Formats: sequence, C-alpha cells, structure tokens
Amino acid sequence: MSNLFDTLKEKISGHNLKIVFPEGLDERILTAAARLAEDKLLTPILIGDIEKIQQSAKNLGVSLEAVEIYDPAQYLMMDELVASFVEARKGKATEEQARQILLNENYFGTMLVHTNKADGLVSGAVHSTADTVRPALQIIKTKQGVKKTSGVFIMVRDEEKYVFADCAINIAPDSNDLAEIAIESAKTAQMFNIEPRVAMLSFSTKGSAVSPETEKVAEAVKIAQELSPSLILDGEFQFDAAFVPSVAKSKAPDSLIQGDANVFVFPSLEAGNIGYKIAQRLGNFEAVGPILQGLNRPVNDLSRGCNEEDVYKLALITAGQAIER
Repeated sequence: MSNLFDTLKEKISGHNLKIVFPEGLDERILTAAARLAEDKLLTPILIGDIEKIQQSAKNLGVSLEAVEIYDPAQYLMMDELVASFVEARKGKATEEQARQILLNENYFGTMLVHTNKADGLVSGAVHSTADTVRPALQIIKTKQGVKKTSGVFIMVRDEEKYVFADCAINIAPDSNDLAEIAIESAKTAQMFNIEPRVAMLSFSTKGSAVSPETEKVAEAVKIAQELSPSLILDGEFQFDAAFVPSVAKSKAPDSLIQGDANVFVFPSLEAGNIGYKIAQRLGNFEAVGPILQGLNRPVNDLSRGCNEEDVYKLALITAGQAIER
C-alpha cells in the first residue's frame, strides 16, 4: 500500500494543487487537511465558518497555517461564482436562486473547481453520495464522449493491485455503459501504474451460458473493442477464467486475457459491490475508493464511516486525477 501512495506523492509533489474540502468543521477533515499542508503535498481549501474552523483546529492542536478557508457567506468573489453558475445551469437557475444555492458548501466547493480556483474536491464525510455527486453532475458534468460517471476501487494486497468497477454508482448498466466503464477504468488503472488488462465479468465464459444478462456483457465487449481497439480487453468471463491461467487455457484458449486480468468490470452494481467486499473481508485486500471517474474535473466521495487516513489518501488520489487531466 505504501508503494501505491509513494508513487502518487511523487506525482503530485511540486504541482501546487488545491483540493477543496466542503466539510471544513469535521474533525477528520481538519486533521487530514493539516497533515496534507504540513507534508507540502497540496494546498487544502476548507469551507465553512472561518472562526469556528480555526477554533476547532486550535482545540485539536493542529495548524492551519498553510490551509485556505472560505466562508460562502463572506466570499468576496461570490458575484463571479453566481454568474458562472447561472451560465453552467443554462436557464435552470436565476441569479437569486444561484446566490441561495451557493451558500451550500458542496455547491460552493464544486464551483471553486469549475472556475479553476481549485483542482479537485473531496466530500462525503458528513454528506451522502448524492449530495456530493449531484453538484458535480450539474456543474462540472461528464467528459466529452462519456455519458455517466462511475465508481471504482483499487484493491491492494502487498504488491498486488487490481481495479474493480463499477462498485459505487450505476445500478443496472447497459452494454454501452459497461463499455464506457471499462475504458474509463483502464485510464484509472494507468494512473496507479497498472498496465490495464480488462476482463468483462459474467456468470458465463465465451458463450458457455446464454441469457439476456450474458449477451449484455458480450455486446459491451464488442462496443469497448470498437471504441478502444488498442486496449487489451475481453469477455465475457467468469471470474476464474479471467484470473486463473489454467482455467483460462481450458475455457478461453484463444483470448488475449489468459488468467492475467487486472481490471475487472462487473455486470451490475450489485455484483461489483458484493465482489469488492468479499475481496476486502475474506481476501484481506485494502479497498481504496470509491474513485469517481468520467467527470471533467475530479470530485471524490468519502464514506461517512471514513477516518482521517481515508481522507488523506482520497485527497492524494484526487490530486493525482487532476494531474492526469
């Protein structure tokens, strides 16, 4: 695990990136932000009542000397944010409505990213996933050619690193969604120095079972291969055919993937969520994420059960995504 984040630290060091934390009063956020600033990895921006944040930091015994703090109610450049928000929403919000909406810390923080005053955002320690993702989808939006954002986990155990997708966002992806998720997950893998070999998972290997569910995955494979012909990607696979060389040799002897896949695309959120938790709890993998992909600018969602270390690591990942842009 240390290698994974040592690589990220080297990548982001010296880039003077700014990451927004809308939940500035949360103890976990405060202590992680102070650490990030002290380690000179990036400049954290905390959102909230400035006096309360400073008092809270004092009570915790942490320094906010190299941390920026903005209170939406007192922000001097609010007019600029309001105008930009009205433009981004294309007639769905008046100026008056925008002023009210931007008092919400997640919307305010997202606008800092949208207007290039920050490079990424980390939220979710207090807020729900919907509260974190909704402003991003409304303002930052998905990248050109990408219809939906998706969520991946980097699964790490000693020197082993794998990408599991989508384990966080899309409940019932169709073939086009799965193809898109596969391509975006391969890009995320490269960010972590994983040379992607993508397996599209099912309960069938290369037509061993035929149903609407397996045909959906087989079609996704074709779409992904057409969209990204240079990507090493195949399916549909049962997990063992994607991961165990002897099984691959028996079940899919002609495949590019011979039990050596490292990016696994699950056919549904149900399967992905169950799969990563089994690997985490039975296989003793550390699950890093969810990392949101497909957005124009990096926004990531913490679990409300997170700790300071989770906040620290997700901030590094968000900074890494900002550089990849």
